[in-house]
Amino acid sequence: MFLTLRLTRSTALLSLFLLAVNPVMAADEVVVENGKQVSFFYKLTVDNEVIDNNENREPMVYIQGAGQILPALEKELQGMQVKDTKTINLDAANAYGQVDPAAIQEVPTEQIPEGARQAGAVLQADGYPGPIRVVAVKDDVTTVDFNHPLAGKALTFDVTIAGIETPAAPVSMGARDGDAAEPSSSDPATPKTAN
Repeated sequence: MFLTLRLTRSTALLSLFLLAVNPVMAADEVVVENGKQVSFFYKLTVDNEVIDNNENREPMVYIQGAGQILPALEKELQGMQVKDTKTINLDAANAYGQVDPAAIQEVPTEQIPEGARQAGAVLQADGYPGPIRVVAVKDDVTTVDFNHPLAGKALTFDVTIAGIETPAAPVSMGARDGDAAEPSSSDPATPKTAN
């Protein structure tokens, strides 16, 4: 009988040791994984300046693995839990890419709306998902830039996971391995597009 009690105690101690070394995740500790609807708060810093945040607004919502945000950002969020916080640094290549000189083009000024014929104006075009920035205007030629405004920039995201849920409807998984889907908004966390 003493031997049986000792084995039971040893087994209990071994179990406690294994739990301490490799804790079992409780059923309610859901993590960010493909197919989950994730909501998060972020602060985006570029060149030591905060350029966007949603800390006093609704959290950003996306489906993990569906290519709805920058792939490198999505990869960094994988495995996080609700209330987790993380600082994520993305170099330009993993954010919106380097500035592509071929995406800076000259067009006849007559093709630019009169109200946008000034440097700094931002245009939208049917069939093109991103903003088009006016760089310079001359009498007959206007220089426009099709690069994303954050191309060539390293980004720092400070994120806090607000929620993780299973979506109500099945979700089609999007682009993977560095390919990005078309952006759904002008939000900095949306993926880059090929120029």
